[in-house]
Amino acid sequence: MNKKSGFTLIEILVVVAIIGLLTALLLVNLVGVRERGADTRKKSNLNQFRTALRLYYNDFQSYPQADGNDNLLGCGDGTSACAKAGGDDLTNGSGTIYMKGTPEYTEYSRYNNGDSFYLGVELANESDSGIAESVNLCAPSPATPGVFYICSE
Repeated sequence: MNKKSGFTLIEILVVVAIIGLLTALLLVNLVGVRERGADTRKKSNLNQFRTALRLYYNDFQSYPQADGNDNLLGCGDGTSACAKAGGDDLTNGSGTIYMKGTPEYTEYSRYNNGDSFYLGVELANESDSGIAESVNLCAPSPATPGVFYICSE
């Protein structure tokens, strides 16, 4: 009686296939978590930027203008670039820093003679529930798909 113990090739292949399937499912979920985390960070950064813009408004009674190249204008003399999207500090001509390192954004516009603005950023998750709510509250018409908006209050 010669007994051999161990697993057959088929049993090993079934286990490897199950492990591969579970790994694939986990990786898909992890990518979604990263995207949602990045989107949450973008929303938070925009809210901080809204606060900085409000501080700017308190000093100048107007929100800064934009030049179409992602530059915010209006530092002191009303024409100098204050900041560029995604890194520059939002300052005024006197050296006051309203925000260090402006966040990434895709749309900015001021209206009502500088008394109001809207600001938008593209999110990775286009089905984010906050997008529809922000479009109803702040967005221009027509709104850009997949963009989350904030506006002056």
